[in-house]
Amino acid sequence: MGSSLETSRRVDPDFAVAFAARAGAGGAIPFAAFVELALYHPVVGYYRRRQTRVGYGAGTDFFTATTSGPVFGELVCAACVKLLRGRNPAEHRFVEIGAEPGAGIVQGVAHPFASAHSIGIGEPIELTGPCIVFSNELFDARPFRRFRFRSGAWRELGVRLREDSLEEIELPLAPASGPPAPYLPAETAEGYVIDAPEEAADLAASIARQAWSGLFVACDYGKSWQEIVEALPFGTARAYFRHSQGNDLLTRPGQQDLTCHVCWDWLADALTRHGFEAPQIERQESFFIHHAEAYLSGAIAADAAQFTRRKQSLFQLLHGAHLGQKFQVLHALR
Repeated sequence: MGSSLETSRRVDPDFAVAFAARAGAGGAIPFAAFVELALYHPVVGYYRRRQTRVGYGAGTDFFTATTSGPVFGELVCAACVKLLRGRNPAEHRFVEIGAEPGAGIVQGVAHPFASAHSIGIGEPIELTGPCIVFSNELFDARPFRRFRFRSGAWRELGVRLREDSLEEIELPLAPASGPPAPYLPAETAEGYVIDAPEEAADLAASIARQAWSGLFVACDYGKSWQEIVEALPFGTARAYFRHSQGNDLLTRPGQQDLTCHVCWDWLADALTRHGFEAPQIERQESFFIHHAEAYLSGAIAADAAQFTRRKQSLFQLLHGAHLGQKFQVLHALR
């Protein structure tokens, strides 16, 4: 099955049962299948647990732009109206995909759209008619394949359960097979790791191919394919637990968040293939400054003489040291 690449990790009995059922007699699964299990299994998956994951309180694991309160939703609404390029916002439904339960960004926010609703994780995505389709950190939470370049060839990585412990392994190569994925470069440095977010691109394509028109907006963090294959030798996958970022992806399976950077090129290509015009990627800071300038001007003028909660939220969302440069926004119109 391949050599062990990391020390073993113990798992709780419920996760061990779920893993064994998924792996079958071979005892191992590809890394993407492990991420799917750890995040989305109906019983032991991280995103299926009844818990508060986002925020600053005890027991939370990370914060996002939504933690800044209604300001984020107000900024997004203002930007979307401008990006519609003269189309009537009152004729469009605002659809947010992947929001935490009860935490849609326009909940409690005055908006100019025909309606607004959220599609939760795991719920069917059905889009028709004029829409604004929005997501915040949806695509980085999809399962991803993991590869390592060793001895002149790419090896796909997987996870094996041995007794009550997990370990990362190299999956066996098929006889006379070529690279495990066609997009991998022919040569790179020994030990180079690529985390390939295939499912994020597949999700973008499944959204784009549906019979709706309007605006696609995705806030997330990602890299170009060139950056992924040339500038990130240890991959982009990370784990988050209690607001600490870690590189050990196999500890606490089902209890910590697992994520990897999206490939913006792949998502943009998915939109272009389905009729979206010239997808653009901007830093979150630049996106709001360019497309929500009227809202920002009004907020800055109104709060000029005092330090308000709104001013603090704007600082967190726009400043490069906080979320302004960490996150990017992909948007396109059809």
